[in-house]
Amino acid sequence: MNFELNDDQIMVRQMVRDFAEEKIRPGVARRDEKEEFIAELLPGLAELGLLGMVTPEAYGGSGLDDLSYAIAIEELARVCPSTAVTVSVTNSVCQEPIVRFGTEEQKRRFLPHLAKGEHLGGFCLTEPGSGTDAGALQTRAVRDGDAYVLNGSKAWITNTHVGKVFVVMAVTAPGTGAKGISAFIVTSDTPGFHFLPHEKKMGLRASITSGLVFEDCRVPAENLLGQEGMGMKIALATLEVSRIGIAAQALGIAQGAFEEAVKYSRERHTFGVPLADHEAIQFMISQAATQIEAARLLTYRAASLRAAGGGPGQSQASSMAKLFASECAKAVCDTAVQIHGAYGYSREYPVERFYRDVRVTTIYEGTSEVQRMVIARSLLRD
Repeated sequence: MNFELNDDQIMVRQMVRDFAEEKIRPGVARRDEKEEFIAELLPGLAELGLLGMVTPEAYGGSGLDDLSYAIAIEELARVCPSTAVTVSVTNSVCQEPIVRFGTEEQKRRFLPHLAKGEHLGGFCLTEPGSGTDAGALQTRAVRDGDAYVLNGSKAWITNTHVGKVFVVMAVTAPGTGAKGISAFIVTSDTPGFHFLPHEKKMGLRASITSGLVFEDCRVPAENLLGQEGMGMKIALATLEVSRIGIAAQALGIAQGAFEEAVKYSRERHTFGVPLADHEAIQFMISQAATQIEAARLLTYRAASLRAAGGGPGQSQASSMAKLFASECAKAVCDTAVQIHGAYGYSREYPVERFYRDVRVTTIYEGTSEVQRMVIARSLLRD
């Protein structure tokens, strides 16, 4: 197995790191404190091609390989997890399913605007009464002539209010469980499409999350993604990919918190010596570094596997990466706060923000418990 990045991947890493340091980092604390969306960063992200990484060049995207995509998300999250999740969502759970399951007309109608950053995208699966239990969806889509009429609500959707294009899961055949779910491409300017107020979140405060409601929302029949009844297949295939992005996000958060902890341990003195000279701190740092490296290898392996065509092992690899990276990142952020002592509890230090931002990575795109279920089923089936 080759663990070396190629020249293009190295270039992507340096390009995104430079942008994150020069353009994103100066405003991170302000945006977090004010819960201010990253609107000012979107033109720069678009210019670098980061808002269309998964979309082929033929539709205006960058057409990056899966590992380059993961590296880019990692580098964004290392500085600003809110930016990373905004970019990840518009790429992995909006553009990706359109690229994979959309008609040629749908691709040409929606992808160029998304890839160029003219529109942001989102993914609407979770509902107030169904998160992990996706088969219990209540949103309905009823065919009426040349349109489907959607009624229902969604919860915890990223890029609401600022997004234009959403991939929406709705029930078209009630009583048939997962087989009765279909996917639609719905634009936010469609009559009957309403955003709910912003969620007040613990972390990722510079990204926008809210619920939304469909009230007799008429969606053109040509916006059906795939065929009727393919919704769950599309959702699972999409999550299989997006979990790599969440693993990369968690990895970046862990790396960012780790770097802050190392820096602080060298600057802070106790008992006449730097913290870094104390064996207890050295053990904490070495443990965190080892966890991060293991998470990176799992994440890069999952991304590389998909770049090579995926296959039967892709779901397991993606879930392993997401599970380990998110749990690892949570532990590393806790360690970083501990190394900072009381100052780690202060908003003046980045580790406090990383500690809040990382918590959701073990929850969204499938909780850690769900990932263990996916992995177990794959192992026991084999």
